Amino acid sequence: MKWTDTLTIAETLYDQYPEIDPKTIRFTDLMQWVLGLEGFSDTPDKCGEKILEAIQLAWIEEAE
Repeated sequence: MKWTDTLTIAETLYDQYPEIDPKTIRFTDLMQWVLGLEGFSDTPDKCGEKILEAIQLAWIEEAE
């Protein structure tokens, strides 16, 4: 996975952290969780606020 795979990342986070409300997460935590996902192979410097926001929105949609 890369940062641009926002939907896949969101689905994986939803499966891995079912108890987390994605509306309440901090971007610093979100970034660390994504970096720790199995199969994720991108670098932190390629991530920005817009990417994290897109992941968060996709996660919220997945959770609803």
